[in-house]
Amino acid sequence: MKKKDVIIVGAGPVGLFAVHQLGIKGLNAVVIDNLDKIGGQCIELYPDKPIYDIPGVPECTGKELTDKLLEQIKPFKTEFFLNERVDEVRQDNKDEWTVKTNKGNEFLSPNIIIAGGVGSFEPRKLPIKEAEKFEGKYLFYSVRNKDDFKGKNITVFGGGDSALDWALELSKFSKINLIHRRNEFRGAPHTLSELKKLEKEGKVLIKTPCQLDAIEGEENIKSITLKFDDGKVEKINTDIVLSFFGLIMKLGPIAEWGLNMDKKTIQVNSENFQTNKKGIFAAGDICSYPGKLKLILSGFHEVALASVECFKRARPNEKYRFEFTTASKTIQERLGKK
Repeated sequence: MKKKDVIIVGAGPVGLFAVHQLGIKGLNAVVIDNLDKIGGQCIELYPDKPIYDIPGVPECTGKELTDKLLEQIKPFKTEFFLNERVDEVRQDNKDEWTVKTNKGNEFLSPNIIIAGGVGSFEPRKLPIKEAEKFEGKYLFYSVRNKDDFKGKNITVFGGGDSALDWALELSKFSKINLIHRRNEFRGAPHTLSELKKLEKEGKVLIKTPCQLDAIEGEENIKSITLKFDDGKVEKINTDIVLSFFGLIMKLGPIAEWGLNMDKKTIQVNSENFQTNKKGIFAAGDICSYPGKLKLILSGFHEVALASVECFKRARPNEKYRFEFTTASKTIQERLGKK
């Protein structure tokens, strides 16, 4: 059994910044994530998609943000346990929690920070049997590297931001067919407006209201058949299918930890983002409180405050002293700057 100051559940941006905030306070942490890679949704869903609302960073991709956060926490030599799920959490005494994973690893700590985004997730798949054989080759539910889609005839399914954003981004170097089951789109009006302009220029084809009826092809996709609400059927040539029908969210064992829940989020206070269980904190998209905004920068703020309470629990005999990174020699030494 490994003893740590803090156990972090989730290796997305918020979990990574939690490592930093704990590290500059002299606390050690371990990170557990059920994905096989570091970066959470940023890597799993939009590694190559531009992000525009990180303070001080006009534009970066999900991968670039992940890489920068990893670089920032290098001095702390944090151990990651990937492709591993927390199966059991128990309190053997009032001050410490024992965490056990599905691979038999056990950790003891006074603090747990749940930074698990929206929990584990999987895409809603296309509801036709022939779709499965093309998955990962010619049919995708996320974009890992947009360069893989250059010069292709791409059909994008969906009406939300992911579908519209990727249709617009990939239209820069590929032919795009945008398909939605309704006439109304849920994505940002500005993005839809840009796509409508491209449609008039003949660079994007938009088809509504219709659904996928069939995929034709043997080794690779040759075409798809669309069925419209009025019964009309139309065949479209395509090389690649991208489907953005949303995600199926699963909290998994977290839902059984005895935490106060609000639908599929964990209720916390906004003072230190502690749950109803002392020593268990939640930050990022998985937590809820009055005024909550589901932004990465909000998660950064949440773990910054949670880390203070974590220090008090991990070092009960020490007085917490707030220090600025610009002036604190202690923090600069921890970051390897002195």
